[in-house]
Amino acid sequence: METAEPKDKHKKPLHLFEGFGVELEYMIVHRDSLQVLPITDKLIFDEVGAYLSDIEFGDIAWSNELVLHVVELKTQGPVKSLVQLQQKFQGHVNKINGMLQKYNAMLLPTGAHPLMNPYTDTKLWPHEHNAVYEAYNRIFDCRGHGWANLQSTHLNLPFYDDDEFAKLHAAIRVLLPIMPALSASTPVLDGKITGLADSRLEVYRQNQKQLPSITGKVVPEAVFSEKDYEQQIFQKMYREVAPHDPEGTLQEEFLNSRGAIARFERNTIEIRLLDIQESPLADMAVLQTIVAVLQALISERWSPLQQLMTWHEDRLSAILLEVIAKGQEAILADHDYTRLFKYDCAQNCSVGELWKHLVQEVLALDEQPEVANAINVIVSRGNLSKRILNALGSNPSEEKIREVYAELAACLQKGSVFLPDEPC
Repeated sequence: METAEPKDKHKKPLHLFEGFGVELEYMIVHRDSLQVLPITDKLIFDEVGAYLSDIEFGDIAWSNELVLHVVELKTQGPVKSLVQLQQKFQGHVNKINGMLQKYNAMLLPTGAHPLMNPYTDTKLWPHEHNAVYEAYNRIFDCRGHGWANLQSTHLNLPFYDDDEFAKLHAAIRVLLPIMPALSASTPVLDGKITGLADSRLEVYRQNQKQLPSITGKVVPEAVFSEKDYEQQIFQKMYREVAPHDPEGTLQEEFLNSRGAIARFERNTIEIRLLDIQESPLADMAVLQTIVAVLQALISERWSPLQQLMTWHEDRLSAILLEVIAKGQEAILADHDYTRLFKYDCAQNCSVGELWKHLVQEVLALDEQPEVANAINVIVSRGNLSKRILNALGSNPSEEKIREVYAELAACLQKGSVFLPDEPC
């Protein structure tokens, strides 16, 4: 969750894929019990001697989030390439874990804590930008998994003008429904297997349901200019929230909670529906794969952009809901959708089969063997959610859940990919 920022009129916008912004959110937990620890402000204070919202370290920055147990690592402005970016993030993961040792604490990956009780464990960030968080809490009550227990990976992609926005938005909208098949990492909430591949997205899409224009159908509407976006999305949201937000605190672009949001103040589209993975390496594998497919879509490799623009959000959302539930096992019964990628199924095919096709079509990672291995694990062994379930078994005890998630924390510390029954 971010606050508003002024548009820099003197900063020249980047063209498509000339830069990338990445944000990774991690929980802070007790090293032994995995109990949530609300000490992000202590971590930041230990580094700079003040309760700041952001600390910059050259290419990477740390920042707070809505809740006091989450820290965000992010690129400080756009970087030119995602290649080897995992190494920079990994260095900061290790630095933070070192600093947390005095609290007997560590960072925990995945998009949701499997045992957290958000109604008792939630503490909001009490320092800088607190007014925004208090406004959200007053309107929506930010206890609950949909606010306090959902860690994601955000990818910001630039556009230069309305024409590039239209192309990028068209490609992202079409790909959004199947992205969670790669990124789902949240099969457990409240100590129970939920039956969903992406439990984080399920609670996320409902966390502001009393004001439905804010999240929409998660897949954004088919709008392809700044003017239309302002009229059909922003103004609708602002009108709906206004009676609950008399000070106008939330009537900014950041209020938009779709799975991809236009940030016209910085000429980017921010993809927000990805669960965070077990390590920066795995996250970069997911992001590089998504970027490669988006580039192919925009270059009209499989279908004309005009055809992509005709897809209604309801139709795309129906696919997304299947993927939230079943991940790569979701069946694509809409053959028009698979044909957008020139992938014709003789019978119904799975989202996992489509992703294998796309990876073979677009991804060349010869000089990045670690990234190639990570995405190969995801498409051949299953997303992290499936691999967690394979490690947990069908009816896991709390002790077993702690054991598996402690191993995931070890993967994060080592920068490796999680495989059931294999130590990181």
